[in-house]
Amino acid sequence: MAGELEKTTRSEVTRSTRSTAAPKAGRSVVRSIRSVSILAAVGALVAAIALPALATGTTASAGASPVTAQQVAAHNAQSIVVASEATQAPSTREQFTATTPDEIAQKKAAEEQAKALEAAKAAALASASATTASVRTSMPSIAQPGQVIYPMVAGSYTLSDGFGAARSGRSHMGQDFAAPIGTPIYAIADGCVTISQGGYGGYGETVEISHPALSGSGALSTLYGHMNTRAVSVGQCVTAGQYLGEVGNTGWVSGSCLHFEVLINNTEIDPLAWLQANVL
Repeated sequence: MAGELEKTTRSEVTRSTRSTAAPKAGRSVVRSIRSVSILAAVGALVAAIALPALATGTTASAGASPVTAQQVAAHNAQSIVVASEATQAPSTREQFTATTPDEIAQKKAAEEQAKALEAAKAAALASASATTASVRTSMPSIAQPGQVIYPMVAGSYTLSDGFGAARSGRSHMGQDFAAPIGTPIYAIADGCVTISQGGYGGYGETVEISHPALSGSGALSTLYGHMNTRAVSVGQCVTAGQYLGEVGNTGWVSGSCLHFEVLINNTEIDPLAWLQANVL
């Protein structure tokens, strides 16, 4: 009886073991198939990545440098080409940079004011140029056209400070003819008036004349400063010995005199030496 029970128990254990082993074997097969599939997919991915690089490498010449990953990426990357002639269109700005109506109005008002100021300056300059000594404009010339003379009649003046005399800040750039206020001043040669102005810097009432006939290789002009009155205006052409105005003490001067300069290409030279060499 005990032997039969032992046989029966062993038979049941054997069947149980077989029935349990069968599912385990099935699961092992499924796992193996899955692993193979994953490996196959990975291999396909590797092949897809590697084959273009290998193809590129095989077409390169034997002496070429190895192709880098960056070069491959640059070769396969999408790009956009812009023509070298393409330039950014320049942006234009209007005359006013204001951004509000009030700012625009202020800008316009400032411009109008500046224009008015310039017009006033021009009018003042024209008025100063036109201011002449009308009481003595009929005085006769003391020379003939083409002559070169001294700017004042002999005996009517005394030579005082000369060219190069020491001055505060700069040397004296002319020759002073000391004389009483009202003594006549004359053009030293034919020419045309380029300056006839009051308050001309330190010169005070001033006349300047260009002398094309005497210019030669350099533009020659003469300047008459510290005058009391002026009898000529800008643009007027004069002849040698023509009356220009009177001696005064205007500008930076301590006494009445004519400050006389000779300039070549706007550079002052010794006027007395020039007169001594050129007076006819």
